[in-house]
Amino acid sequence: MAAEVVVVGSCMTDLVSLTTRLPRAGETILGHKFFIGFGGKGANQCVQSARLGAKTSLICKVGKDSFGNDYVENLKKNAFVGQTADAATGTASIIVNSEGENVVVIVPGANLLLNFEDLKMASDVICKAKVVVCQLEITPAVSLEVLKMARASGAKTLFNPAPALADLDPQFYTHSDIFCCNETEAEILTGIPVGNLEDAGKVGRMLLERGCKLVIVTLGAEGCMMISVEEPIPKHVPAGKVRAMDTTGAGDSFVGALAFYLAYYPKLSIGEMIRNSNYVASVSVQAAGAQSSYPYRKDLPQNLF
Repeated sequence: MAAEVVVVGSCMTDLVSLTTRLPRAGETILGHKFFIGFGGKGANQCVQSARLGAKTSLICKVGKDSFGNDYVENLKKNAFVGQTADAATGTASIIVNSEGENVVVIVPGANLLLNFEDLKMASDVICKAKVVVCQLEITPAVSLEVLKMARASGAKTLFNPAPALADLDPQFYTHSDIFCCNETEAEILTGIPVGNLEDAGKVGRMLLERGCKLVIVTLGAEGCMMISVEEPIPKHVPAGKVRAMDTTGAGDSFVGALAFYLAYYPKLSIGEMIRNSNYVASVSVQAAGAQSSYPYRKDLPQNLF
């Protein structure tokens, strides 16, 4: 059976250090815990979607190294994983403080070698999907080609412009059915700092003018702001209050959950899909790590399904 949710994107090995606070420039501080986890926006979004019950497929590239071998093992089923000897597996060095805030340095490595040839090999999978998800941790031209392939075959496209590019190709806006960014990415894309809901609304309107159909700006603990061509008045969808332990990968949990609802519950209003996805992401911030913190369907309230 064909995958309903297809994610084309990155796999990273997360190297995570937990500290009481983030270091200043030039400062060495003591951490109290270190662990290695599976991350990368593409893989994260795919894993969260799958844990909610989606039939998923991930198209990605890793290095021929120990991190890459571990990732291939992690993704055993439903993944088009290319391995290359020309670059190392992508890594993310993450420092998390006691409030759950983080700083991250990513080295994409093999992710940037995912190419048009790979897309050709996976075209059958991409074209049979109901929802196709992309980000920017792989070569942007490759992500754009995926969105075009998905559009041509009638799939819904969900684009997460992360990490954001100030000079993003305008075609990304017109080929995204849903354009989902956080407040930092929104500022890079539009030049408008997002400090409150009103700012998020301004950003949303600007992105609609660039050709987006529906824009979601995620606002961390404040939930989301959504605006669309059909409903051009910005709407706030709040998130429930939780105590965050580690916010790493929360945005990917949200995107993965949203992809699941778009594919399996298309009759729900977009507001309800966002509310449910907010809930899933709020569970993820209460545990450490990215994929290691993502909830399974059986552990969530059944009224979400």
